[in-house]
Amino acid sequence: MHKVAVLPGDGIGQEIMPEAVKVLDKLGEFSYVYADVGGAAIDKHGKALPEETLKACRQSDAILFGAVGGPKWEKLPPEQQPERAALLPLRKIFDLYANLRPAKIFKPLAGASPLKPEIIGEGIDILIVRELTSDVYFGQPKGIEGTGDNRRGFDMMQYTAREVKRIAKTAFEAALKRNKKVTSIDKANVLHTMVLWRETVAEVAKKYPQVELNNMYVDNASQQLVKWPHQFDVILAGNMFGDILSDEAAIITGSLGMLPSASLNEKNFGLYEPVHGSAPDIAGQKKANPIAQILSAGMMLKYSFGMQKEAQRVEDAVLKTLEDGYRTGDIMTEGCQKVNTQEMGDLIAERI
Repeated sequence: MHKVAVLPGDGIGQEIMPEAVKVLDKLGEFSYVYADVGGAAIDKHGKALPEETLKACRQSDAILFGAVGGPKWEKLPPEQQPERAALLPLRKIFDLYANLRPAKIFKPLAGASPLKPEIIGEGIDILIVRELTSDVYFGQPKGIEGTGDNRRGFDMMQYTAREVKRIAKTAFEAALKRNKKVTSIDKANVLHTMVLWRETVAEVAKKYPQVELNNMYVDNASQQLVKWPHQFDVILAGNMFGDILSDEAAIITGSLGMLPSASLNEKNFGLYEPVHGSAPDIAGQKKANPIAQILSAGMMLKYSFGMQKEAQRVEDAVLKTLEDGYRTGDIMTEGCQKVNTQEMGDLIAERI
């Protein structure tokens, strides 16, 4: 029996998590340990990532994460705010360096994308592999110093060859199971860190002669994603560039509420979460789309538990529900039936 640390977090995380658990329970026997994280943990325990929560994660086989943050905690010092004090430490503590974000348009939702139909074609299926534990988010030194007009803020962008090699390996291994193409994103024309990135990725690519490698500057990549998304199979990017591009890729699929993610270490222990935030503006209104959370649970089955068939059944159930015309408000299209958070979870679970 696989043990899952369930961390609903804040806002709509509390609403969408039960729907993912509902679907999991149709696929096997799992044990769950629930724990507080983010703003909810600050309110109850005084810190965003309590020791009890860390203990629960360490004693589990994977982490199923909801969302953290909201206006209630925005006035706290930056280092105490839910996003920085919960998610970043979890990534660092468990060395979750490989972030996998599939950006896929389900055919029934093609009309929800902001892109023109002729650009979308038969659909889009991109996997973004983002390095998650280095770059400017973790580099030292960082801070704000000085006074008056001389006051300055600084963050160190840095990568070691080892860090680049292991995330590049993840991307090439993923490409072998897809369309055998990796597009590596950098800014090697102006940043020394990215020169190292490009050189190291090229070194790793020699071990994967079956996979085509292309290099692309990040500014060009941001344009190409909306101009010609079909050219991409696996996108390999550093922490900051991957953060930006994965959100861009998410919105071209029609809704952030559709996209899951996996953050893995070298032992395939992972944290699985939807790419959207806590959406405090709709929290408690049963409007939230639970599909990204459900698909995140599906990724957990695939990557941490090796349950490939069950993971596919999750995706198939989501597709069938959409084909049957059911929609939450964020993906609502003409002629479809609008349902709430719980109803969408029920419908998907019924189709497992």
